Formats: sequence, structure tokens, C-alpha cells
Amino acid sequence: MGFFNKIKEGLKKTRDKFFGNIKTIFSGRTLDDDVLEELEEIMILSDMGVEASKDIIEKLKERYKKEKTDDPLLLLRDIMVEHLDNKPIILKPEKKPYVILVVGVNGTGKTTTIAKLGKIYKENGNEVVFASGDTFRAAAIEQLKEWGNRLGINVIAHSHGSDAAAVAYDALNHAISKNKDVVIIDTAGRLHTKSNLMEELKKIKRVIQKVIPDAPHETLLVLDGTTGQNGIVQAKVFKEAIDLSGIVVTKLDGTAKGGIAFAINQELKIPIKLIGVGEKEDDLQLFDPNDYCNALLDIEE
Repeated sequence: MGFFNKIKEGLKKTRDKFFGNIKTIFSGRTLDDDVLEELEEIMILSDMGVEASKDIIEKLKERYKKEKTDDPLLLLRDIMVEHLDNKPIILKPEKKPYVILVVGVNGTGKTTTIAKLGKIYKENGNEVVFASGDTFRAAAIEQLKEWGNRLGINVIAHSHGSDAAAVAYDALNHAISKNKDVVIIDTAGRLHTKSNLMEELKKIKRVIQKVIPDAPHETLLVLDGTTGQNGIVQAKVFKEAIDLSGIVVTKLDGTAKGGIAFAINQELKIPIKLIGVGEKEDDLQLFDPNDYCNALLDIEE
């Protein structure tokens, strides 16, 4: 299955429940206020967020009059694409080791995302190291080790309950001594001790910068797409504590709320860099706004 088909299949629930209706709404009707109202309702129900939905509708109304297009669906797609910030992850980094810090609450699929991201980097010719920094969960350490064995990627891990910053420190020094290209660092995600968690993330970052002053080069927040607007609340907490460079939205195949990408961009002003559209190793996809919007609106190019 090609990249676009994977994304299209992953967004099937959102398309079937919400966006698939847009083609029907446009069919044989002029873009009047009734149609625009129906459109806005679909967008808000898909978790696109009130602000993003209103903004897109306003632009559609304005440009439809100006451009006098005979295909409002394509015009809507273009406006939706423009609404999504696109800053792709660097797959062939010049800085080595290139350090990626991955944060997020437990249950978002963080550790699995790290494994899948490691696979993407390895397939692009990079030597990768995993740092098992979620030391509060013995299962997370074992899970990452298992992925490392499966993918042929070195995992630097300490015992359960040890200092996460020390794990990051050792992983970076290992990467430097072995001339590795990419280090991906897992972190704890216990939201019930929010202040402790955020202090720990700040400490990990300080330790990383002692070894490599301009690192981490990416700080990715993993959000569970099925949590919708709650995910944005989580993201704001992380954003206050640590500089985030990108978002990974997981489990989009399990929700009809695939419009959440727009709300994330609108409210957080942080680009989405990857999306998870399934449980298989290859189901973490680089985020492409064009493909995403085409898949939502069922447009084949």
C-alpha cells in the first residue's frame, strides 16, 4: 500500500462520519450561507475546533466570490492545506548525533512511536540509538529493548527507577564515541505528577545540552488523536515546560475526529510532523498537509 493510500485508509472513520458528506453538500448546489453553515458544522464536529473552522469558512466564502471557481471542493482543499503548518522532520541530518527528545503522557503510543521513527531514520541510511528514558515503567524499558532487537538498533537503558537524565547522558556519549547519526530519547509520561514530570524533562534537557549545547534538535510531543480536544490541553502543559518543535498525532485510524490536526495548528502554533494511522511498523507517516486534506475530502490526484 502506498503512502497516500495508508493515510487515506487511516482517516477512513473521519471521512465516513464527517468529511465524506462535503462532496454531497457541494453536489449541484451553490455555495450559499446554508451550505457554508452545514460545512462549518461538519468541521466543528470532526474536532477541527471552532476558531479553525470559522477561519476556513470565511476564507472559502471570500475566495469563492473572487475566484469564481467551478470546483469549490478543490478550493476548500487548498484553503485547508494552507491552514496547516508544514515543517517536515529532517531525515538526513548534517549535525551528528542528531538528538530527538520525545515527550507525552502514558498511553499515547510514545514508545511505539519512537520505534517506528527509528525505523524511518534507519531506512534513510542513519545509524540510530534509542535511549530508554521512561525509567518509571519497567514495561517501557523492555518494550524499547524488544523493538531495538527487532530493528537492529542499539538501546541504552538503565534499571527500572534510575535517573532518566543519566540514561540520556550515556546514550549521547555512546552515540558520539560510536559515530552514530541519530539519538531518540524516550521520557516518562506520568500526568498525575505533572510538576515532577515537567521538572524531570527540564533536567533531561539541561543534561543533553551539557554534552551537545545545541541539542535537542527536535522535541516531539506525542498526542493520542482519539482524545481530541483533551490532547490540546495536555499539549499546552508540555509547551509551557519545554520548547516543542513538533507534534506526532497517533491513533488517527481509531477515531472519527481527524479534524484535530487543524485545531492543534490553530491553538498551539506547533507544526504536526508525523501521524500514526495504524499499528504496523510502517504506519507512522510523515505529515503532508496536501495528502492529509486529500484523504479527508476523498480527492484523488
